[in-house]
Amino acid sequence: MKVFLKIFLIAFVSFVLAMGAGLWTFAKFYSAPVGQTKNDHGDDPSSIEVVDTVEEEEPESEKSELKRLIKESKRINVLLLGMEGPRTDTIVLASFDPTKGKLDLISVPRDTYYPRKGQHAADKKKINAVYGDEGIEGTMAAVRDLLAGIPIDRYVKVTYTGVERIVDSLGGVKVHVPIDMVYDDPYDIPPLHIRISKGTQVLKGKDAIHFLRFRKGNDGGGYPDGDLGRIRAQQQFMKAAMDKVLSFRLPVVANTVFKHVKTNMSLPEILLYAKDAVGMTRNDIQTYSLPGKATEKGPSYFLHDIDGTEKLITEIYQESYEE
Repeated sequence: MKVFLKIFLIAFVSFVLAMGAGLWTFAKFYSAPVGQTKNDHGDDPSSIEVVDTVEEEEPESEKSELKRLIKESKRINVLLLGMEGPRTDTIVLASFDPTKGKLDLISVPRDTYYPRKGQHAADKKKINAVYGDEGIEGTMAAVRDLLAGIPIDRYVKVTYTGVERIVDSLGGVKVHVPIDMVYDDPYDIPPLHIRISKGTQVLKGKDAIHFLRFRKGNDGGGYPDGDLGRIRAQQQFMKAAMDKVLSFRLPVVANTVFKHVKTNMSLPEILLYAKDAVGMTRNDIQTYSLPGKATEKGPSYFLHDIDGTEKLITEIYQESYEE
């Protein structure tokens, strides 16, 4: 039972921290430079208005192969949500392969363009607006739709206050901050003020969240290599947190995790998954981002690449059959 508890706790803390590490990248501060393009729904991204869309049909052989992989797979897919009020500020799909003890995390940008019938306001055409209108079931259905129809039956929800408390229960996380981080957003609720000095240090609570959120400073500067540098920093944080969990007092952390996490997974399910995850290390966790591009003009949307997404899902599911 102690081994089960440890693996379960590692998995939950990893999921929670991965939420912060994976999607603050694409939340309020995402503005990657892209060329003028058409989105996957066939609209000009600078003037997206239509709700009913027509998608180009992919080859039937590719559809059949992906459907076969999904049908024969024993993967368990869990939707991980970081909540900010009535909206999902962070969306991550965790796909666990119990046969190989591998975990794949796919981050879905909160600004992902997802038009719905009857919803005409620009902000209502984003994936993060679905939860407020349709709840957890509607959100799972929407993410399933974006991710090539993979089955999603389970969810885990946490607030960023919960992430702060979990990090604090660990005594903070030691990371290397590559640059001075100074950023202010007086319009955020509550107002956001980031002040983290360059260097190796232990980050607790709010500073940990600020580290995960930081994209660029007040002067417009940021990571030298842009998003790649930020993603590396966030992954460094997640891995350091996992190492801390492995060596920490389990009851202290477990108590905090259970207070701030909500899920529809039963205890028997969790113990079953924990048994399958015995021996899993941080090297068995792979992180991905939903393929696509951000709009350069007009409404701020992330336009997901349908073909790229299906290719990614196919590759992840094929891993289960590789020796």
